[in-house]
Amino acid sequence: MEALNIGSMANLPSTYKKIVAVKFGTNFRDVTKVVDAPMPVPEEGQVLVKNRFVGINASDVNFTAGKYDPNAKLPFDCGFEGLGEVIAVGPGTSIAVGTPVMYMVYGAFSEYKVVPSNRLTKVKKIAPEYIPCQVSAGTAAISLDKLADLKSGETVFVSAAAGGTGQFAVQWAKKAGCHVIGTCSSQEKANFLKTLGCDRTINYKTENINEVLKAEYPNGLDVVYESVGGEMFETCFNNLKVRGRLVIIGYISKYGTDTSSQVMPFLASLPQKVLTKSLSVRGFFLPHYPVEMFTFPGKIAEMYNNGQIKSLVDTGKNLHNGPFVGIDKVADAVEYLYTGKSLGKIVVEIK
Repeated sequence: MEALNIGSMANLPSTYKKIVAVKFGTNFRDVTKVVDAPMPVPEEGQVLVKNRFVGINASDVNFTAGKYDPNAKLPFDCGFEGLGEVIAVGPGTSIAVGTPVMYMVYGAFSEYKVVPSNRLTKVKKIAPEYIPCQVSAGTAAISLDKLADLKSGETVFVSAAAGGTGQFAVQWAKKAGCHVIGTCSSQEKANFLKTLGCDRTINYKTENINEVLKAEYPNGLDVVYESVGGEMFETCFNNLKVRGRLVIIGYISKYGTDTSSQVMPFLASLPQKVLTKSLSVRGFFLPHYPVEMFTFPGKIAEMYNNGQIKSLVDTGKNLHNGPFVGIDKVADAVEYLYTGKSLGKIVVEIK
Protein backbone atom coordinates (compact mmCIF):
# COMPACT_ATOMS: atom_id res chain seq x y z
CA MET A 1 0.00 0.00 0.00
CA GLU A 2 1.23 3.49 -0.86
CA ALA A 3 2.41 5.37 2.21
CA LEU A 4 0.95 8.60 3.46
CA ASN A 5 3.12 11.61 2.70
CA ILE A 6 2.71 13.42 5.95
CA GLY A 7 4.88 16.40 5.01
CA SER A 8 5.16 18.53 8.16
CA MET A 9 2.15 16.85 9.78
CA ALA A 10 4.23 15.36 12.56
CA ASN A 11 4.75 18.87 13.90
CA LEU A 12 1.10 19.84 13.85
CA PRO A 13 -1.01 20.29 16.98
CA SER A 14 -3.34 17.46 17.95
CA THR A 15 -6.42 19.68 17.57
CA TYR A 16 -7.55 22.61 15.43
CA LYS A 17 -10.40 25.13 15.42
CA LYS A 18 -13.37 25.21 13.07
CA ILE A 19 -16.82 26.78 12.93
CA VAL A 20 -19.94 24.61 13.21
CA ALA A 21 -23.63 25.46 13.16
CA VAL A 22 -25.21 24.35 16.44
CA LYS A 23 -28.74 25.44 15.52
CA PHE A 24 -30.57 26.58 12.42
CA GLY A 25 -30.97 30.27 11.65
CA THR A 26 -29.73 33.25 9.65
CA ASN A 27 -28.05 35.06 12.56
CA PHE A 28 -24.59 33.63 11.92
CA ARG A 29 -23.07 34.68 15.25
CA ASP A 30 -26.01 33.31 17.21
CA VAL A 31 -26.25 29.91 15.50
CA THR A 32 -22.55 29.04 15.13
CA LYS A 33 -19.75 28.16 17.48
CA VAL A 34 -15.96 27.86 17.24
CA VAL A 35 -14.99 24.37 18.42
CA ASP A 36 -11.84 22.28 18.79
CA ALA A 37 -11.61 19.12 16.71
CA PRO A 38 -9.01 16.33 16.38
CA MET A 39 -6.46 16.96 13.64
CA PRO A 40 -7.65 14.96 10.59
CA VAL A 41 -5.46 12.65 8.50
CA PRO A 42 -6.02 12.60 4.72
CA GLU A 43 -7.15 9.29 3.26
CA GLU A 44 -6.75 7.97 -0.26
CA GLY A 45 -7.25 10.72 -2.84
CA GLN A 46 -7.31 13.44 -0.19
CA VAL A 47 -4.98 16.18 1.01
CA LEU A 48 -4.75 18.20 4.19
CA VAL A 49 -4.75 21.96 3.60
CA LYS A 50 -3.59 24.50 6.14
CA ASN A 51 -5.96 27.37 5.46
CA ARG A 52 -4.54 30.86 5.08
CA PHE A 53 -7.66 32.62 3.79
CA VAL A 54 -11.38 31.86 3.63
CA GLY A 55 -14.07 33.65 1.65
CA ILE A 56 -17.24 35.20 3.04
CA ASN A 57 -20.44 34.80 1.02
CA ALA A 58 -23.91 36.27 1.45
CA SER A 59 -25.30 32.74 1.31
CA ASP A 60 -23.33 31.66 4.39
CA VAL A 61 -26.48 32.51 6.36
CA ASN A 62 -28.64 30.47 3.99
CA PHE A 63 -26.39 27.52 4.70
CA THR A 64 -26.67 27.90 8.48
CA ALA A 65 -30.44 28.16 8.05
CA GLY A 66 -30.44 24.72 6.42
CA LYS A 67 -31.80 26.04 3.12
CA TYR A 68 -29.13 24.29 1.01
CA ASP A 69 -29.50 20.90 2.62
CA PRO A 70 -32.95 20.17 4.09
CA ASN A 71 -31.55 16.92 5.51
CA ALA A 72 -28.67 18.59 7.36
CA LYS A 73 -28.12 17.30 10.90
CA LEU A 74 -26.73 19.55 13.59
CA PRO A 75 -23.97 20.28 14.25
CA PHE A 76 -22.44 20.77 10.78
CA ASP A 77 -19.37 22.56 9.43
CA CYS A 78 -19.72 25.99 7.80
CA GLY A 79 -17.98 27.91 5.02
CA PHE A 80 -17.75 27.39 1.26
CA GLU A 81 -14.23 28.25 0.11
CA GLY A 82 -10.65 28.36 1.29
CA LEU A 83 -7.07 28.90 0.16
CA GLY A 84 -3.88 27.62 1.69
CA GLU A 85 -0.98 25.21 1.50
CA VAL A 86 -1.03 21.43 1.13
CA ILE A 87 0.75 20.05 4.20
CA ALA A 88 -0.04 16.34 3.86
CA VAL A 89 -1.35 14.02 1.14
CA GLY A 90 -3.03 10.64 1.25
CA PRO A 91 -2.25 7.60 -0.92
CA GLY A 92 -2.99 7.91 -4.63
CA THR A 93 -2.54 11.67 -4.62
CA SER A 94 -0.05 13.25 -7.01
CA ILE A 95 -0.12 16.82 -5.70
CA ALA A 96 3.01 17.79 -3.80
CA VAL A 97 3.28 18.92 -0.21
CA GLY A 98 3.84 22.67 -0.15
CA THR A 99 1.61 23.40 -3.16
CA PRO A 100 -0.55 26.55 -2.81
CA VAL A 101 -4.18 25.68 -3.60
CA MET A 102 -7.73 26.93 -3.36
CA TYR A 103 -10.90 24.88 -3.07
CA MET A 104 -14.67 24.93 -2.73
CA VAL A 105 -15.82 22.40 -0.13
CA TYR A 106 -18.41 22.74 2.64
CA GLY A 107 -16.72 23.32 5.97
CA ALA A 108 -14.05 25.77 4.83
CA PHE A 109 -14.30 27.92 7.98
CA SER A 110 -11.53 25.95 9.58
CA GLU A 111 -7.84 26.21 10.40
CA TYR A 112 -7.18 22.92 8.57
CA LYS A 113 -9.31 21.13 6.03
CA VAL A 114 -9.19 17.69 4.39
CA VAL A 115 -10.08 18.16 0.72
CA PRO A 116 -10.46 15.65 -2.14
CA SER A 117 -7.54 16.23 -4.49
CA ASN A 118 -9.88 16.54 -7.47
CA ARG A 119 -11.51 19.56 -5.85
CA LEU A 120 -8.27 21.54 -5.67
CA THR A 121 -7.17 24.36 -7.95
CA LYS A 122 -3.49 25.21 -7.92
CA VAL A 123 -2.62 28.88 -7.63
CA LYS A 124 0.56 30.81 -8.31
CA LYS A 125 1.03 31.85 -4.70
CA ILE A 126 -0.88 32.18 -1.46
CA ALA A 127 -2.68 35.51 -1.85
CA PRO A 128 -6.22 36.52 -0.85
CA GLU A 129 -7.00 37.87 -4.32
CA TYR A 130 -7.40 34.29 -5.58
CA ILE A 131 -10.31 33.54 -3.23
CA PRO A 132 -12.84 35.56 -5.31
CA CYS A 133 -11.90 33.52 -8.41
CA GLN A 134 -14.06 30.70 -7.05
CA VAL A 135 -17.63 31.33 -5.84
CA SER A 136 -17.83 35.03 -6.74
CA ALA A 137 -16.18 35.10 -10.16
CA GLY A 138 -17.46 31.63 -11.02
CA THR A 139 -21.04 32.70 -10.37
CA ALA A 140 -20.65 35.79 -12.56
CA ALA A 141 -18.82 34.15 -15.44
CA ILE A 142 -20.82 30.93 -15.65
CA SER A 143 -24.25 32.54 -15.23
CA LEU A 144 -23.57 35.23 -17.81
CA ASP A 145 -22.12 32.71 -20.25
CA LYS A 146 -24.86 30.12 -19.80
CA LEU A 147 -27.97 32.21 -19.16
CA ALA A 148 -27.53 35.81 -20.29
CA ASP A 149 -26.66 35.28 -23.97
CA LEU A 150 -24.53 38.44 -23.96
CA LYS A 151 -24.02 40.21 -27.28
CA SER A 152 -21.64 43.04 -28.07
CA GLY A 153 -23.31 46.43 -27.83
CA GLU A 154 -26.01 45.34 -25.40
CA THR A 155 -26.81 47.19 -22.19
CA VAL A 156 -26.16 45.19 -19.01
CA PHE A 157 -27.26 46.23 -15.52
CA VAL A 158 -25.39 44.86 -12.48
CA SER A 159 -26.81 45.33 -8.98
CA ALA A 160 -24.38 45.47 -6.02
CA ALA A 161 -21.71 45.93 -8.66
CA ALA A 162 -18.85 46.70 -6.27
CA GLY A 163 -19.37 43.53 -4.23
CA GLY A 164 -17.69 40.15 -4.36
CA THR A 165 -19.50 38.84 -7.43
CA GLY A 166 -20.65 42.14 -8.92
CA GLN A 167 -17.09 43.25 -9.67
CA PHE A 168 -16.66 40.20 -11.90
CA ALA A 169 -20.03 40.56 -13.60
CA VAL A 170 -19.03 44.09 -14.63
CA GLN A 171 -15.73 42.88 -16.07
CA TRP A 172 -17.25 39.84 -17.80
CA ALA A 173 -19.89 41.96 -19.50
CA LYS A 174 -17.29 44.51 -20.60
CA LYS A 175 -15.19 41.73 -22.11
CA ALA A 176 -18.26 40.76 -24.12
CA GLY A 177 -18.39 44.29 -25.54
CA CYS A 178 -21.40 45.44 -23.53
CA HIS A 179 -22.35 48.82 -22.08
CA VAL A 180 -22.45 48.25 -18.30
CA ILE A 181 -24.44 50.04 -15.61
CA GLY A 182 -23.47 49.27 -12.02
CA THR A 183 -25.19 50.21 -8.76
CA CYS A 184 -23.33 50.98 -5.54
CA SER A 185 -23.71 52.90 -2.29
CA SER A 186 -20.74 55.30 -2.15
CA GLN A 187 -18.45 57.46 -4.26
CA GLU A 188 -15.52 55.23 -3.29
CA LYS A 189 -17.33 52.25 -4.80
CA ALA A 190 -18.27 54.26 -7.88
CA ASN A 191 -14.63 55.19 -8.39
CA PHE A 192 -13.64 51.53 -8.12
CA LEU A 193 -16.27 50.52 -10.67
CA LYS A 194 -14.88 53.07 -13.12
CA THR A 195 -11.48 51.36 -12.90
CA LEU A 196 -13.24 48.17 -14.08
CA GLY A 197 -14.63 49.96 -17.12
CA CYS A 198 -18.18 50.42 -15.80
CA ASP A 199 -19.85 52.91 -18.16
CA ARG A 200 -22.47 54.30 -15.80
CA THR A 201 -22.36 54.04 -12.02
CA ILE A 202 -25.50 54.71 -10.00
CA ASN A 203 -25.03 55.56 -6.33
CA TYR A 204 -28.46 54.64 -5.01
CA LYS A 205 -27.84 56.76 -1.91
CA THR A 206 -27.85 59.91 -4.05
CA GLU A 207 -29.73 58.90 -7.21
CA ASN A 208 -33.02 57.15 -7.86
CA ILE A 209 -32.25 54.06 -9.92
CA ASN A 210 -35.61 53.94 -11.68
CA GLU A 211 -35.48 57.63 -12.60
CA VAL A 212 -31.95 57.25 -14.02
CA LEU A 213 -32.95 54.25 -16.11
CA LYS A 214 -36.10 55.91 -17.46
CA ALA A 215 -34.24 59.12 -18.35
CA GLU A 216 -30.97 57.73 -19.69
CA TYR A 217 -32.01 54.28 -20.95
CA PRO A 218 -35.54 54.81 -22.32
CA ASN A 219 -35.17 51.81 -24.65
CA GLY A 220 -34.62 49.52 -21.65
CA LEU A 221 -32.06 46.97 -20.50
CA ASP A 222 -30.96 43.91 -22.43
CA VAL A 223 -29.56 41.99 -19.46
CA VAL A 224 -29.79 42.31 -15.68
CA TYR A 225 -27.43 40.55 -13.24
CA GLU A 226 -29.39 40.68 -10.00
CA SER A 227 -28.36 39.74 -6.47
CA VAL A 228 -30.34 42.10 -4.21
CA GLY A 229 -34.02 41.17 -4.57
CA GLY A 230 -37.05 43.07 -3.33
CA GLU A 231 -37.45 46.58 -4.73
CA MET A 232 -34.23 46.28 -6.74
CA PHE A 233 -35.57 43.21 -8.54
CA GLU A 234 -38.83 44.94 -9.37
CA THR A 235 -37.08 48.04 -10.69
CA CYS A 236 -34.75 46.00 -12.88
CA PHE A 237 -37.53 43.79 -14.18
CA ASN A 238 -39.75 46.74 -15.12
CA ASN A 239 -36.90 48.31 -17.09
CA LEU A 240 -36.13 45.31 -19.29
CA LYS A 241 -36.62 45.83 -23.00
CA VAL A 242 -38.36 43.41 -25.35
CA ARG A 243 -36.55 40.03 -25.21
CA GLY A 244 -34.62 41.19 -22.14
CA ARG A 245 -33.00 38.64 -19.83
CA LEU A 246 -32.84 38.86 -16.04
CA VAL A 247 -30.46 36.50 -14.23
CA ILE A 248 -31.07 36.03 -10.49
CA ILE A 249 -27.99 34.93 -8.56
CA GLY A 250 -29.25 35.93 -5.13
CA TYR A 251 -31.65 38.09 -3.11
CA ILE A 252 -29.49 39.32 -0.23
CA SER A 253 -32.03 41.90 0.97
CA LYS A 254 -34.31 39.02 2.03
CA TYR A 255 -31.78 36.49 3.38
CA GLY A 256 -32.39 37.41 7.00
CA THR A 257 -36.18 37.21 6.73
CA ASP A 258 -38.80 34.55 6.22
CA THR A 259 -40.09 35.05 2.67
CA SER A 260 -42.25 31.92 2.57
CA SER A 261 -45.45 33.81 3.39
CA GLN A 262 -44.60 37.08 1.65
CA VAL A 263 -46.39 37.99 -1.57
CA MET A 264 -45.03 40.75 -3.80
CA PRO A 265 -47.95 42.68 -5.35
CA PHE A 266 -46.26 43.01 -8.73
CA LEU A 267 -46.08 39.21 -9.08
CA ALA A 268 -49.74 39.23 -10.10
CA SER A 269 -48.80 41.04 -13.31
CA LEU A 270 -45.60 39.05 -13.89
CA PRO A 271 -47.01 36.54 -16.44
CA GLN A 272 -48.50 39.32 -18.55
CA LYS A 273 -45.27 41.34 -18.54
CA VAL A 274 -43.13 38.32 -19.37
CA LEU A 275 -45.42 37.38 -22.23
CA THR A 276 -45.98 40.80 -23.79
CA LYS A 277 -42.24 41.62 -23.84
CA SER A 278 -40.92 38.08 -24.44
CA LEU A 279 -38.82 38.37 -21.27
CA SER A 280 -36.67 35.70 -19.64
CA VAL A 281 -36.17 35.44 -15.88
CA ARG A 282 -33.66 32.76 -14.97
CA GLY A 283 -32.18 31.63 -11.66
CA PHE A 284 -28.57 30.53 -11.19
CA PHE A 285 -27.26 28.35 -8.36
CA LEU A 286 -23.57 27.48 -8.74
CA PRO A 287 -23.73 23.83 -7.51
CA HIS A 288 -26.15 23.06 -10.36
CA TYR A 289 -23.23 23.55 -12.77
CA PRO A 290 -20.70 21.09 -11.27
CA VAL A 291 -18.44 20.76 -14.31
CA GLU A 292 -18.03 24.49 -14.83
CA MET A 293 -17.93 25.10 -11.08
CA PHE A 294 -14.63 23.25 -10.77
CA THR A 295 -13.03 24.27 -14.09
CA PHE A 296 -13.73 28.01 -14.21
CA PRO A 297 -11.74 28.98 -11.06
CA GLY A 298 -8.48 27.88 -12.68
CA LYS A 299 -9.28 29.80 -15.85
CA ILE A 300 -10.20 32.93 -13.92
CA ALA A 301 -7.10 32.66 -11.72
CA GLU A 302 -4.99 32.50 -14.87
CA MET A 303 -6.75 35.59 -16.20
CA TYR A 304 -5.90 37.32 -12.93
CA ASN A 305 -2.27 36.21 -13.23
CA ASN A 306 -2.11 37.68 -16.73
CA GLY A 307 -3.69 40.98 -15.73
CA GLN A 308 -6.82 40.30 -17.78
CA ILE A 309 -9.14 40.65 -14.81
CA LYS A 310 -9.02 42.48 -11.48
CA SER A 311 -9.83 40.97 -8.09
CA LEU A 312 -10.45 43.24 -5.12
CA VAL A 313 -10.69 41.91 -1.57
CA ASP A 314 -11.83 43.57 1.64
CA THR A 315 -10.08 42.36 4.80
CA GLY A 316 -11.80 44.83 7.10
CA LYS A 317 -8.50 46.57 7.78
CA ASN A 318 -10.12 50.00 8.25
CA LEU A 319 -12.82 48.81 10.67
CA HIS A 320 -12.78 49.29 14.42
CA ASN A 321 -12.91 45.50 14.82
CA GLY A 322 -10.63 44.75 11.88
CA PRO A 323 -8.68 43.47 10.20
CA PHE A 324 -10.33 40.06 9.96
CA VAL A 325 -7.58 37.76 11.19
CA GLY A 326 -8.27 34.44 12.88
CA ILE A 327 -11.17 31.99 12.84
CA ASP A 328 -12.88 33.99 15.60
CA LYS A 329 -13.29 36.92 13.18
CA VAL A 330 -15.49 35.07 10.70
CA ALA A 331 -18.71 36.14 12.44
CA ASP A 332 -17.57 39.78 12.34
CA ALA A 333 -16.87 39.41 8.63
CA VAL A 334 -20.29 37.90 7.89
CA GLU A 335 -22.00 40.74 9.74
CA TYR A 336 -19.85 43.29 7.90
CA LEU A 337 -21.11 41.96 4.57
CA TYR A 338 -24.67 42.79 5.60
CA THR A 339 -23.80 46.42 6.42
CA GLY A 340 -23.48 47.11 2.69
CA LYS A 341 -20.21 48.93 3.31
CA SER A 342 -17.75 46.33 2.01
CA LEU A 343 -15.81 46.92 -1.19
CA GLY A 344 -14.94 43.80 -3.16
CA LYS A 345 -14.90 40.27 -1.75
CA ILE A 346 -14.68 39.94 2.04
CA VAL A 347 -11.85 37.64 3.05
CA VAL A 348 -10.70 36.41 6.47
CA GLU A 349 -7.08 35.53 7.10
CA ILE A 350 -6.57 32.32 9.06
CA LYS A 351 -3.39 31.98 11.10
